[in-house]
Amino acid sequence: MAAFLGLAVQPALANPRLVVDVNTLKVYEQQDIFQKWYPASLTKLMTAYTTFRALKAGKLTLQSQVVMSKHAAAEPPSKMFFKPGQAMTLDSALKMMLIKSANDIAVAIAETVGGSEPAFVEMMNAEAQRLGMSSSHFVNPNGLPEPGQYTTARDLAVLTISIKREFPEFAPYFSYEGFTTGKKNFPNYNMLIGRFDGADGMKTGFICASGFNQVSSATRGGRSVVSVVLGADSLGGRADESARLLQMALTDGGMNKPTLSQIAPYGETRDVVADISQAICSKDAAKIRSEGRDEAGRQKLLSPFIHEINRPLNLVYAGLIPGTEGVEEKPGAKTAAAGARSNIPIPVPKPGY
Repeated sequence: MAAFLGLAVQPALANPRLVVDVNTLKVYEQQDIFQKWYPASLTKLMTAYTTFRALKAGKLTLQSQVVMSKHAAAEPPSKMFFKPGQAMTLDSALKMMLIKSANDIAVAIAETVGGSEPAFVEMMNAEAQRLGMSSSHFVNPNGLPEPGQYTTARDLAVLTISIKREFPEFAPYFSYEGFTTGKKNFPNYNMLIGRFDGADGMKTGFICASGFNQVSSATRGGRSVVSVVLGADSLGGRADESARLLQMALTDGGMNKPTLSQIAPYGETRDVVADISQAICSKDAAKIRSEGRDEAGRQKLLSPFIHEINRPLNLVYAGLIPGTEGVEEKPGAKTAAAGARSNIPIPVPKPGY
């Protein structure tokens, strides 16, 4: 059961955070938004944006086949463990990538859209440049650790706002509570979906160097806001801080707030990509995170703005195309159950999550 203390949760680490109105671009709170940071699986937001652009241009459809290559299947977890030759629709692939944060699926989508992973990465960087993401660079489509991959909270807000403005028809991909293959159920790693009033996106990510990252969005009364939290110390920490930012912006009148474009770059270290591995993946940090779970091993959330889901999760279907199934998953691979229990699921942190 989530723990509710009735107190606003303060960030545990002084790391980048931002909350901005999608329509007015007014910034309600910001800190270190120009500091370069490892995006981890927030990279998949750019993978999705680049794919949506290809869909809108008519280069492929949601029913186009995404075939798992040997190269894609070799990506480390988080993944679906599909085998080379197995295929799914692009619709199913997008659900797997954005809900489960599957690294193998992200590469398979890149190969389908761009012809090859390197060609797709070039597309990603071209889109980032066109959007004005001036402090971002991508080297892969899933966010796994590689030199030269970085972004900022400001650039992630620009990307997320662009997704929401340009592609409202694809908004459901970010708000599903989970999906089922028919054999396995997978909950959304974003703990706000279904648990924070109005939450409708977007993506989470984790590697040791970045800490626990989260881009979130919520809409109430016709107002939509986007928050970015980078470098949180735990799953619960990033969810709590995201909820705080969203709630504050949705209930603030917005008087005398600057717009995103009015904030000039700042920060002496902003051009050096931060690496907080020692703080995040030390034995002491792991012990603290383990203490952030209840007696049943479930994540304790401190935010008064996050509530439990006291019902089965609403799942959508995402699976392999009939005739290509084969063996779906690596024997013994861990998956988080959904639907059968109403508590917040606790996946084991893996790069790309």
